[in-house]
Amino acid sequence: MHQAPLQTWDTQTRERHQGERLAALFTTLREHNPFYRDKWAGINSTPSHPADLASLPLTTKAELLTDQARHPPFGRNLTRPASEYIRLHQTSGTTGVPLRVLDDPVSWDWWAECWRYIFDAAGVCASDRVMLAFSFGPFIGFWSAQEGLVRLGAMALTGGGMSSQQRLAMIRDLEATVLICTPSYAIHLGEVARAEGLDPYRDLKVRVTLHAGEPGAGIPATRERIESLWGAEAVDHAGASEIGAWSFSCSARNGLHIIESEYVAEVIDPDTGTLLPEGKEGELVLTNLGRTSFPVVRYRTGDIVKTRPRGTCSCGRTTLVLEGGVLGRTDNMVTVRGVNVFPSAFQSLFDRFEDIGEHRVTAYRLEAMDELHVEFETDVGRDRCGEVAQAIRQALGIRISLEQLPPDSLPRFEMKAKRFFDRREHTWQPGSSNP
Repeated sequence: MHQAPLQTWDTQTRERHQGERLAALFTTLREHNPFYRDKWAGINSTPSHPADLASLPLTTKAELLTDQARHPPFGRNLTRPASEYIRLHQTSGTTGVPLRVLDDPVSWDWWAECWRYIFDAAGVCASDRVMLAFSFGPFIGFWSAQEGLVRLGAMALTGGGMSSQQRLAMIRDLEATVLICTPSYAIHLGEVARAEGLDPYRDLKVRVTLHAGEPGAGIPATRERIESLWGAEAVDHAGASEIGAWSFSCSARNGLHIIESEYVAEVIDPDTGTLLPEGKEGELVLTNLGRTSFPVVRYRTGDIVKTRPRGTCSCGRTTLVLEGGVLGRTDNMVTVRGVNVFPSAFQSLFDRFEDIGEHRVTAYRLEAMDELHVEFETDVGRDRCGEVAQAIRQALGIRISLEQLPPDSLPRFEMKAKRFFDRREHTWQPGSSNP
């Protein structure tokens, strides 16, 4: 795998590149993809500029799921005959029914191409030994990361079917230099290492930890916690099974760069669907340009982001930057006494407390009002609820109910951490059974 180009395109070059690929993609899908051919019925013009995307309808995950339910098992968002596909994966299903996604050889090569940018920005090279700390299942992220490592020429150490202790022994004994896992599992694995008497500075050679799957590595407090546990640089990236590996963080460590050679990004008002100008916070919409076998055009990611003007990053890249990475999810926002709250905000807050471990947020309804109940673990033998409540009031401007728990009371996950539970449509109250 050759080195990823440092994208320093001017506006004209970027728009010409994206426009040419959009036109080719639109033509291919209109001729060979039943899902988009029907969706675009009546649209006669071919988009040849990124701005032309605004004339096309948005695509949602619900649409793709409905299509697969009506046309099982794979739906109609296939541009090739089913016999030509070589990979089948599915979304994690944390927000509902999993969506099946398929790739043919060309699109699978495209996945590796996207990972080229991520590895290059993180400084991962052919001489590295990379620990993939997760169980290999139908989730695409780590399979595609391994494919990227194959193309890079780095050694992939697959840690499926292992306990945390076994993975740590593998990292130590095989002298792994890079760790790939979710941010929450990196913290858990680092805490297990300390409990096992392993000193990352003395016993381990990990120099980079690379994370995705959930917010965390882009949050300064969480990133600092990972780095203090591992003695390594923590690097963020974001992707999705139905979209691709679409972003990476750079040496400036202040957001996520969109891989604009392979994606067109838009930001919309999540309520109205109207386009927002640069610098405004809204929902990220992505179009992948190279995954023609299972494309998504103007796909609503559900991610809340805020863009920064191109060309302002100190790393030298001129690609679009999402300031602070993914800020929250549209489907997780809760309005508490007039204040819009994303549960991911608690992660940044709790990571400021060295003694607080895992936490869980539950939304519930009390007398027609939305409320939040937050459980948190600590090994401090005194009541921390008052201090935590004060920190929450200062940071978020709200009062919520809190419950302090002893260490290891809440579940741990090697994949996406399940920290938010919405029980507003149920009769759940604090003190009821677990979410």
